[in-house]
Amino acid sequence: MSFKQRVEEASKAHQSSIVLALDFPYCKPQEREILLARAQTILDMVSPYVCAVKINHHLTLPLGTFGGVQALVKQAHEKGLLAIMDCKVNDIGATNQVIAEYYYEAGFDALIANPFIGWEEGLKPVFDVAQRLQRGVILLGYMSHKGASEGYGQKVCDPQTGEIIPQYFAFARKAIAWKADGVVVGATAPEKIREIYSVLGEEVPIYSPGVGAQGGAAHVAVQAGARYLIVGREIVQAEDPAEEAKKLSQNRD
Repeated sequence: MSFKQRVEEASKAHQSSIVLALDFPYCKPQEREILLARAQTILDMVSPYVCAVKINHHLTLPLGTFGGVQALVKQAHEKGLLAIMDCKVNDIGATNQVIAEYYYEAGFDALIANPFIGWEEGLKPVFDVAQRLQRGVILLGYMSHKGASEGYGQKVCDPQTGEIIPQYFAFARKAIAWKADGVVVGATAPEKIREIYSVLGEEVPIYSPGVGAQGGAAHVAVQAGARYLIVGREIVQAEDPAEEAKKLSQNRD
């Protein structure tokens, strides 16, 4: 079963399209056991109200991929959730292949990659590993921060048609051509979600970060075409993370 199918099943089972982003501020070395315990507690609390968990460098750097992070991935799986590694793969193909091998070995069901680096000797090795192991690859389409317009929003010339189009539009086309399992588009840019959805349709689901803390609105992102909402600080830093996750899962439309 493909990653797209598995995350859809998890979404139906949990009646939620929320992906929990376990993002925490920097902590000192002596506090890292506390950091792991906090991440485990929050994951346990919100697991009934989310369909997947996304882990970034916020945890892989202090806890280690095959240490605390692998334990969190195992915990997510035990709760019926999928695990996404937000490593934003962005190197040459040989390096990307090694990155993918390690993260998939740690148990991640999918990873996020940057289409800027291209296909040949770029992301092709990642997709090859993912296909062999039946894992997923999610591409960046348009990020949620203000500076995204400088890269993802720049105008480019389509080499096949000569058409001048936004970079994010070109990335959406690549997601179709490369058979990606998802595309990340910030909830802070609903107009970009709408445009990218016009290319992807229902073939490639949109994952939308930036809800809450960055100013994105869940219902606006969903109406524009987002299938999954990636939510971090709005849940993790809430007084009651479980209640916040439950509220978001019920009021996304």
